[in-house]
Amino acid sequence: MAASVFDSPLYAHLFATGETGRLFSDSAAIRAMLLVEGALAKVQGELGVIPELSAAAIHRASMEVQIDPGAIAEATGENGVCVPGLVAAFRKEMQAPEHAEYVHWGATSQDIIDTALILRQRQALVHAEADLRKIIVDFANSAEAYAALPMPGRTYGQHATPISWGAVLADWGMALCDAVNALEALQQSSLWVSLSGAAGTGAALGEHAAETRKRLAAALGLLDPGRSWHVDRTTILRIADWQGQVIATLARMGQTLMGLTASGVEEVSLGAPGASSTMPQKRNPVGPSTLLALSNQFTGLRAGLQAAAIHQHQRDGAAWFTEWMVVPQLSLSLAAALHHAKSLATDISPRPIQMHATLNDGLGLIHAEALSFALAEFMPRPEAQQVTKRLCREAEDKRAPLADLARADYPDLPADLFDPAVQIGHAQSDALNFVNRARRL
Repeated sequence: MAASVFDSPLYAHLFATGETGRLFSDSAAIRAMLLVEGALAKVQGELGVIPELSAAAIHRASMEVQIDPGAIAEATGENGVCVPGLVAAFRKEMQAPEHAEYVHWGATSQDIIDTALILRQRQALVHAEADLRKIIVDFANSAEAYAALPMPGRTYGQHATPISWGAVLADWGMALCDAVNALEALQQSSLWVSLSGAAGTGAALGEHAAETRKRLAAALGLLDPGRSWHVDRTTILRIADWQGQVIATLARMGQTLMGLTASGVEEVSLGAPGASSTMPQKRNPVGPSTLLALSNQFTGLRAGLQAAAIHQHQRDGAAWFTEWMVVPQLSLSLAAALHHAKSLATDISPRPIQMHATLNDGLGLIHAEALSFALAEFMPRPEAQQVTKRLCREAEDKRAPLADLARADYPDLPADLFDPAVQIGHAQSDALNFVNRARRL
């Protein structure tokens, strides 16, 4: 198989990354770096740092010139960074040495690479937000339809008390709404321009260093951090943290769906084939499994990014190189997870008959908590709990419904005590609160 599933024609549909995948290619990286070089020249021309005519020529060329990644591979291998080779190739392609000498004036490789990365991360966040909004809308529509559909709640994998399918969807959806709402703050804290020169002091940029950085940020639609962040990688970590929060929600959705579609449970349909090569009856939970696998990959890579944030002095090659290997994979993991989540949000549907059957299985023991509180109305709570435990054991021993045994001993219990639709607490309002929030998002 290919070194990365994201670059594999064989796995292109299983780990599809959509538009985000196009942002993390060599060609996209070079295009973004040239965009930064062109914007820098334009700003410097306006400030009189370089000749205005040269600035215009560089800016125009940055949008027209195409650089083959392979053509600068040897230089990248020699230098440990691609910008020197890129700048040399760009100057050659301009065919105007009197202007080309002003390319990359006062900047350092890290300024160009980091700013280009942030430009691509900004677009990746745009794609992620669009996907999230689509998922939220689909969840909201289903949550509204099934706000009061009772099903077993589970803790530690065992039946707990009744909930509703709408509340399950709301739990996932609310977390995704939180992620969408957090995006603005993330963008304000993390989409930074970088322009600080060799050791982060901006010395080669001269007296216009701060103003150049400010104007470059404006030209690229980024934010001016007001300082160097060459070795302060918290901006990269913040983006990864947000991505991690989203993928954690999607992964726990996948984990739950795997449980709900398991043999003997089958309370949810995924609406997807999931064919086995040898067992005709199988419909494997492909989407949920992929969400979990992507989360596993993300978790390991996120640890690598944490290590990559530890730079020595004013730049650290090993730490920086590690970041290059990790950041694209994190973004692509999220993009692929969102792709599957969009399909699941459209395709998953509850099986009310099976949910009802499951609620009635187990001799009605799922209502034990409700019974203990009902008994506590006319006896001390500890005694009510002991009585309930005794009745549960008796139900299991006699294979008799808990409701029948309880009513035989306590005929005045509420008529609807063992009705799952009545025992879902505020699950219905949770579902509808999510629907309202989703439609205001």
